[in-house]
Amino acid sequence: MTATRELGRSGLHVRPIAFGGNVFGWSADEKATFALLDAFVDAGFNLVDTADVYSAWAPGNAGGESETLIGKWLARSGKRDRIVLATKVGKWAERPGLSADNINAAVEESLRRLQTDAIDLYQAHEDDESTPLEATLAAFGRLIEQGKVRAIGASNYSATRLADALKVSADYKLPRYETLQPEYNLYDRTGYEAELEPLVRSEGIGVIGYYSLASGFLSGKYRRSEDAARSSARGETVVRRYLNARGLRILAALDDVASKHGASAAQVALAWLIARPSVTAPIVSATSVEQLHDLLKAATLSLSAQDLAELDEASVDAEETATENN
Repeated sequence: MTATRELGRSGLHVRPIAFGGNVFGWSADEKATFALLDAFVDAGFNLVDTADVYSAWAPGNAGGESETLIGKWLARSGKRDRIVLATKVGKWAERPGLSADNINAAVEESLRRLQTDAIDLYQAHEDDESTPLEATLAAFGRLIEQGKVRAIGASNYSATRLADALKVSADYKLPRYETLQPEYNLYDRTGYEAELEPLVRSEGIGVIGYYSLASGFLSGKYRRSEDAARSSARGETVVRRYLNARGLRILAALDDVASKHGASAAQVALAWLIARPSVTAPIVSATSVEQLHDLLKAATLSLSAQDLAELDEASVDAEETATENN
């Protein structure tokens, strides 16, 4: 089994792949959720990431479904001490924003749904510029003092706002964001690498990126416009966004590297993320145990310097490079 990595300076150590709980209560029902979580933990992995808003977007759902299913699984399995439990606050319409009052109410509801006494990593799901950073961080600090939260993180923050938050933490002696959860994958690179990556590396912040496979595109599932029909939920969006000359170039490089290692394109795309010095654990989602086991093999896939260079070259955004050179 691969070694653990620390989430920032939190003292929390995780294996290099996180399970994204956005599928629980949506494309994975209770039985499937339990099987997936058992398979993930029994394979030696431990970081489970969810949010209070998951999965409010699914027909018939209101939000809180993912946390509720995880809580049921924890109660039934007795495996609480085998996972690092991460959830988020601030993006759900029922509990919006990062005011102290909202955070205090939301954490109690999450703890109840999760059937646990403490959340290992409590994350601000998105920035809330209407609430002073000091107020938000102080609220999180009180939860840490009360033992309800062990560490805090940020998701969807700009580099400027994350830097501001870190300064507020230092100036007011408040807990700091130990992790960042940005969108990051072999196709979507610039938004993270240009400003966020230098900041997180200099500050020692852990990164648990989402959309690690670009909504499935980097698995090679979508290679023609007709393939959009293979996923009623997001196929058209994926094809429209990624199926272009650059996307096909990336898939060709993934195929080439995968063939050298007897691996899948998805495993290579995840291994590229895991090899990135700033990344702690990319987030993956799966709806079957077979699919999950396949993705977890990425943690033991060692890419050579030549492999990484080939993937880097294939994924360069020509338009952005041209702009930089002008």
